[in-house]
Amino acid sequence: AALLISTRKRGAATYAQTLQNIPETQVTTLDNGLRVASVESNQPTCTVGLWIEAGSRYEDTKTNGAGFFMEHMAFKGTKKRPGSAFEKEVESLGAHLNGYSSREQTAFYMKALSKDMPKAVELLGDLVQNCALEDSQIEKERGIILQELKEMDSNLAHVTFDYLHATAYQGTALAHTVEGTTENIRKLTRADLASYIDTHFKAPRMVLAAAGGISHRELVDAAKQHFTGAPFTYKGDSVPALPRCRFTGSEIRARDDGLPLAHIAFAVEGPGWADPDNVVLNVANAIIGRYDRTFGGGKNQSSRLAALAVEHNLCHSFEPFNTSYSDTGLFGFHFVSDPLSIDDMMFCAQREWMRLCTSATESEVTRAKNCLRNAMVAQLDGTTRLCENIGSHLLHYGRYIPLEEWEARISAVDARMVRDVCSKYIYDKCPAIAAVGPIEQLLDYNRLRSAMYWIRL
Repeated sequence: AALLISTRKRGAATYAQTLQNIPETQVTTLDNGLRVASVESNQPTCTVGLWIEAGSRYEDTKTNGAGFFMEHMAFKGTKKRPGSAFEKEVESLGAHLNGYSSREQTAFYMKALSKDMPKAVELLGDLVQNCALEDSQIEKERGIILQELKEMDSNLAHVTFDYLHATAYQGTALAHTVEGTTENIRKLTRADLASYIDTHFKAPRMVLAAAGGISHRELVDAAKQHFTGAPFTYKGDSVPALPRCRFTGSEIRARDDGLPLAHIAFAVEGPGWADPDNVVLNVANAIIGRYDRTFGGGKNQSSRLAALAVEHNLCHSFEPFNTSYSDTGLFGFHFVSDPLSIDDMMFCAQREWMRLCTSATESEVTRAKNCLRNAMVAQLDGTTRLCENIGSHLLHYGRYIPLEEWEARISAVDARMVRDVCSKYIYDKCPAIAAVGPIEQLLDYNRLRSAMYWIRL
C-alpha cells in the first residue's frame, strides 16, 4: 500500500508543473494568408479543424441564415467526392467530422488517428473549396433546417438569448439569429450560398488548427498541398469589413401564461474579446456562481445567490454569462423561475451585482480565481477543446494566448479590481432584458433600471 501511494504521488503533476509542461503552440502563415497552428503531443489521436471569420454578423436581413445553411451543405459532398463517397471516406478513417456556426465564426473540424492527419487536412480543404451545392441536396437540407427551426422554438433558453441579442443590438447585424428566419431559409438559392462562400471563405480569414500526435511541419506541408484552390489564391483583394454594432438598453417581453416557467435574461454591454477587463468579469461571474435544482450542497454552497435561491426557492436554475464579440459583448445572467418568484429573484440578482460593485471581498475573489483555474486546465482534457481554443484565439486575438499568460492575468486580479471593473460595466448602466413565458410579475423596465445603483444616505 505504501509503495502504491508513493507511485501515485510521483505520477501527479502540480498545477505549476502542468502549466510549464504544455507544448508550445507553433504558428505559420502561408503566402496566401492562411494561418496554420498546432500543438504537438504524444497522443495517438488528433483534432484538425478550420476556423473561419464568418457568421450571421456578416449577413444582412435578406441573407441571414446563409452561413447556417452552408454549414449543413458542407457535409453533403464535394465536386470531387459526391455525398456518399465523401461520407464513406470519412467513415473509413473511423473519424468524427463536425462543424458549427455562430455570430462571428464558422468551424469545421475532424477528430481522427494521428497518422490520418494529412487525409483529414485534404478532406477539410476539399470541403470548403469544392462544396457541390447540388440542387437536390439543397432542397433536402432546406426541409431539415426548417424542422430544426421548429424544434429550436421549443428551446426557451435559446429563444430568450436570441431575443436578448435582438433587443440589445436592435437594427444591427448582431441582432440576427445564427440560424436565420423561416422566410429566408425558404428563399435562399444556390446562388446565395455560392456568393456567401466566395465572399467570406478567404484564406486571410481562416485558421487551420491541429492538436495531438502530429508534426507541425507535416501539417504545414499538407496545408500547402490542399489549400491552394481559388479561395486560397490571395491576390490582395479586400475582405468585407466587420459591421459596426451598437448596444441599446431596452427590452423584449414575450408573455405566454400557458408556459409553466419563465425565462429571463438580463445583461449590460460588456467588452470585446481582446479587452483585459474580460478576465476580471469572468472572476466576477465565478463569484456569482451558478445553480440548478439538481445540484447538491443546498444552503452550504459558496455562492451567496445560490444559497438564497435554495433557502427561498427563488428559481429552478440560474447562470451568469460573459458573451464576447470583436468589439462588444453581453455581460449578464439568465434564470428560470416559477411565475411568482420572478420579482424576488430579480431583486436578489441585482443586489448581488451591486454588492460586486461596492463590497466584493478578497476571500470570495480567491475562491473565484481557483474556479477559473480549474476551468482553464480542463481545456487540456482531449485534443478537440485544445484545437478549438487555438483556432478561436487566432481569430479573436491574432495569436494563441498560452495558459501561463492566462494564469498571470488571473493571479493579478484582486477585490479592488473586481469592484472597479464591475462598477465600470454594471453600476448605473441601462440593461437589455429578454423575458419569455409567464412574466406578469416582471417589473416595469424603469423599476429594473432604478435597481442598477444604490442610493446611500
